[in-house]
Amino acid sequence: MKISLFLSCFNDTLFPQTGQATVRVLERLGHSVDFPLAQTCCGQMHFNTGYQREAISLARRFVEVFGDAEVIVSPSASCVGMVREFYPRLAEVGRDPALARAVAVIIPRVYELSELLVNKLGVEDVGAYYPHRVTYHPTCHSLRMLRVGDAPLRLLRNVRSINLVELPNAEECCGFGGTFAIKNADTSMAILSDKVRNVLSTRAEVCIAADNSCLMQIGGALHRQRAGVRPVHLAEILATTEDDVR
Repeated sequence: MKISLFLSCFNDTLFPQTGQATVRVLERLGHSVDFPLAQTCCGQMHFNTGYQREAISLARRFVEVFGDAEVIVSPSASCVGMVREFYPRLAEVGRDPALARAVAVIIPRVYELSELLVNKLGVEDVGAYYPHRVTYHPTCHSLRMLRVGDAPLRLLRNVRSINLVELPNAEECCGFGGTFAIKNADTSMAILSDKVRNVLSTRAEVCIAADNSCLMQIGGALHRQRAGVRPVHLAEILATTEDDVR
């Protein structure tokens, strides 16, 4: 299968290793992956801060760039959520029937990585090896908007030599929420403190999630506390093999 990678501007700028890991996993499974260089932001940060009209051109750009793609995958649950849940709204705001039709066609082809692997490709064992004690934080977008369910956990349980520890109160938010963490810093920090306390209670070496935005939030607090717990994206765990660890 030919798969197009929508990395997201956030990952492309700050966490390119996540995109590289996504490609390694998919190619290991026998798929070809292309990366359209013309891709830009999905418009989520504009939409979430009240600039819906300014996000319309980005939605048009997305359907133009990925319109011919057979399957589109992203290692960002929040960006996939933006495309699938809010692009129809942008077409309404822009009173653009052509955009509405294009969005309706492309939405069924857009997947978050874990749901592509488990629900579309029927794969739960990607041949990964990760000899560490880890815990998994299900991000709000993956949990509540995309409803990926236990797909990430099913993938992690098939990673060889991993010690996967359940995270207490896992479904609670980490407090990031994009600009929420800036505009409501005190509330964000209170939510984050609960999340970090639960992460530390697992005695995990690594905290895993399907969104680097949440991992940046959680990882920042862990770093400031010198907790010794690393934030690592799910794709990077799945891309690791025994040869990488030796």
